[in-house]
Amino acid sequence: MAIIEFLGSNPGRWVRGIIGVALGVFAIVAGQWWLLLLLPAVLLLASGIFDFCLLGPLARLPMRGRAFRAACARPSRA
Repeated sequence: MAIIEFLGSNPGRWVRGIIGVALGVFAIVAGQWWLLLLLPAVLLLASGIFDFCLLGPLARLPMRGRAFRAACARPSRA
C-alpha cells in the first residue's frame, strides 16, 4: 500500500515521468521489438504529466491525483 501511496504523491509523479522518459529513450535506442516498450513509456509519462495513478483503483482509491492524495491523507484510512 505504501508504494501505491508514494506513486500517487507529487514525488511519485516525477518518478513516473522520469521512468517513462527513460523507458522511451531506451526503446528508441534499442530499436526492433524493443519499440513495444513505447506503449508503457507513454502511459507512464502521461500519468505523471496529467496527474492520474492507474494503481489507485486497485487499492480502492480514486484515479485522479488530487482526489487520490486527499483520500490518502484522511486519518480514517487503515
